[in-house]
Amino acid sequence: MLRITQLKLPVEHTAEQLTKKMVRTLHIREKELKEFHIRKRSLDARKKPELYYVYTIDFSASCEEQILQRSRGNQNIQTVREKHYTAPEHGTQALCGRPVIIGSGPAGLFCAYLLALEGYRPLVLERGASVRERQKDVEKFWESGVLNPDSNVQFGEGGAGTFSDGKLNTLVKDSAGRNRFVLETFVKFGAPEEILWEQKPHIGTDILIGVVEAMRSEIIRLGGEVRFHSQVTDILPQENLLVVNKEEKIKTNAAVLAIGHSARDTFQTLFDRGFTMEPKSFAVGVRVEHSQKLIDEASYGKKERGKLPAAAYKLTEKLENGRGVYTFCMCPGGYVVNASSEEGLLAVNGMSYHGRAGENANSAVIVTVTKEDYGSDHPLSGVRFQRELERKAWEAGKGDVPVQRFEDFCADRISTQLGSVRPQIKGNYTFGDVRGIFPEDISRSLEQGIRKMNRKTHGFADDDAILSGVESRTSSPVRILRDGEFTASVPWIYPCGEGAGYAGGITSAAMDGLKVAEAVIRKYGAD
Repeated sequence: MLRITQLKLPVEHTAEQLTKKMVRTLHIREKELKEFHIRKRSLDARKKPELYYVYTIDFSASCEEQILQRSRGNQNIQTVREKHYTAPEHGTQALCGRPVIIGSGPAGLFCAYLLALEGYRPLVLERGASVRERQKDVEKFWESGVLNPDSNVQFGEGGAGTFSDGKLNTLVKDSAGRNRFVLETFVKFGAPEEILWEQKPHIGTDILIGVVEAMRSEIIRLGGEVRFHSQVTDILPQENLLVVNKEEKIKTNAAVLAIGHSARDTFQTLFDRGFTMEPKSFAVGVRVEHSQKLIDEASYGKKERGKLPAAAYKLTEKLENGRGVYTFCMCPGGYVVNASSEEGLLAVNGMSYHGRAGENANSAVIVTVTKEDYGSDHPLSGVRFQRELERKAWEAGKGDVPVQRFEDFCADRISTQLGSVRPQIKGNYTFGDVRGIFPEDISRSLEQGIRKMNRKTHGFADDDAILSGVESRTSSPVRILRDGEFTASVPWIYPCGEGAGYAGGITSAAMDGLKVAEAVIRKYGAD
């Protein structure tokens, strides 16, 4: 198999034009090209409004030796030997019962899937509801404000990423092929094939729900079991016992702790049971909404995007006070969502459907916070900091999402009317003091960061941009320490994924789930 890179064509090209471009570049006849598939496609917008797609193509041809001889010294044409993901050899130690996966977000789901593929028949315990039932609970909450603390945007099958944009890009280095395996698995269970090659792949909430269901069905078909409304309420380290719903006891010598970044009650239980934990840096801030047309024009250099997708952006700034401000979880054509999981506390997130057809673009604009901000080395000090911000957010909106025009945020006054941007929010919203949610140093940093971002994306600091808060669940505020065997200070517990402090998004969490499954496989034999 050969690979050709840097094939550039205008955005408005056809499949036939792509083939002809390959043939001309390789100096071969079309009939000599046996097959090809897109490996990567990215958008080159450096000379906007002249926009190009840049392709990397893997192909086979009847004259590959001649192609290599003719292209000697050309770094854009080379031989490739793709690294295919493989599970490790099975260990020999005996399992006590089946391995137990606590949580069915991306980390837990992929951990369970690999273990099921390898014959380990995992038991998955999920405190929340199945994804369809959960969807109804979430929509009821957005419509009525009635929160189900165990079935919401944070808890339930699929994890917090189910009600997000479903972005699948990651910066995790991957020589083992886990990233590709994750993407191929998503496609196998219903995701669009283009996630295999788009530069910024995403699925969208509407499609991701079906993918999660299909993966669960396959885990069950392979001998696994999935239980909903089954919260692990205690862990008895010396007895190798998990306590479920305060009553049932399950014995195991391999339990994967894939609890997600919002399982605060479980963090407390782990601390009480003597697990070695530490506070972890994370980030807090606001959701900012702009017209998607404004973002499209700033990104593409023209008023109408035509066949181009809703434009995305990623911005970062370093401030004079030493803080970094950056955008996170950008949702083109998306919605801000009330993502609360505790009564009397309020958090927001962003979500897009696959079509990204909403009126607004939104993203989190956030500032990194550390133990210096929350004033303690206690492992749960970051949780306390989050809760305090979320309490202020709830009070600012009286339970509704508080919103504030950027001009009013800067002037430290509550908005009284909207401008050119109308909030696109799942859940009720109201005008409130978003700035007052934060310590002044963070509020000032957010203001300065947004103003500086305006130099890169014109209109970003528009007076009418809508800010809502609080974006506090960017990542886990806790890290549950694990050793080289992926086990915690309690050696039969395997901390895993974003909640344990080892991932930062759907794909990296899924990859960490695979790593932990591999650790279980290397140690134990299947029945």
